[in-house]
Amino acid sequence: MNTLLPIASRFANAVTGITPLGNGLINDTYLVATSSSPFVLQRINRTVFPKPEQIMANLATLNRHIAQKTDASVMLQIPEILKTRDNDSLYQEPNGDCWRALSFIADTESIETIGSISDAEQAGFALGHFHRLLSDLDPLLLHDTLPGFHITPGYLKRYHQVRQQPANADQRYCADFITRFQPIADDLEAPKKQGLLPLRVIHGDPKLNNFLFNKHSRRIVSIIDLDTVKPGLVHYDIGDCLRSCCYSADPVRFNPDICAALLKSYLNEACSFFTEHDYRYLYPAIRLIPFELGIRFYTDYLEGNRYFKVTDPEQNLQRAISQFRLCESIMAQETAIKDMVLQLQNKFNTDSPH
Repeated sequence: MNTLLPIASRFANAVTGITPLGNGLINDTYLVATSSSPFVLQRINRTVFPKPEQIMANLATLNRHIAQKTDASVMLQIPEILKTRDNDSLYQEPNGDCWRALSFIADTESIETIGSISDAEQAGFALGHFHRLLSDLDPLLLHDTLPGFHITPGYLKRYHQVRQQPANADQRYCADFITRFQPIADDLEAPKKQGLLPLRVIHGDPKLNNFLFNKHSRRIVSIIDLDTVKPGLVHYDIGDCLRSCCYSADPVRFNPDICAALLKSYLNEACSFFTEHDYRYLYPAIRLIPFELGIRFYTDYLEGNRYFKVTDPEQNLQRAISQFRLCESIMAQETAIKDMVLQLQNKFNTDSPH
């Protein structure tokens, strides 16, 4: 606490305690107690986000846009930016480290795995509500804080630059899987270039533990980790959220019941702006994201685990295998997932006035 106290004191008087918060893989996060109300203090990882001022500008744009909505239409809290005592959004140390403070949303918790269909419905609602709240915000008003993020052909190209002869069965499995299915890498970028899928405001990293559940009601009341908010395809968000929520281990499989519940809740919010093309590319998005993440894990393993934190040198290899197994499970259920999407499309096209 002694080393962090001068930094926390830039944002508030009477700091009474500082404790680590969460288990994020990118930024260092702390909960700061004060004589009035607690807040969240974060050191932004400048290796990943070299322009932290762009992150803060995006968050400010989000907060202004949502503040213009009627209170009744907004059912998610977005963390507020807390300024330094000099009225700055960031505090930069002499060594270049950048710190920011955000409001703390009390009586909430994040979860690592879906425990019930209700949890899945809440995740779908929260992501759909987030997308709907921002569907009328021009995405080009936002900075692209991570150029190349979720552009699968770019990750595939990097893999080809660093790939090497597999040394064992696990490496051979990953290399063979990528070779067999690399044609799907362009499944979302191609329709984007054709104008079939428009740029919208996306979260960028809507995995399950970035939703905050109210401890008492078990309803999601906030979505956090907004550093990757940027212009993009909502399909990347949908695919990543389903990848995170529908994963079952031992053996690795994709849970179709959780998928159905989550998508139904998502579309109940998002159907107001969803197009026929948006529905058509849902299955490709569900299949693509675990394939993309598997490529990223395996490439990072080949490069010496530079990006993703590991506790074991083989961890990224095993992570890659899990994502490819998940992708296999999705492809084995292709017909059922496409039928489910079609049923939801028919339901919401019938129910909606648009």
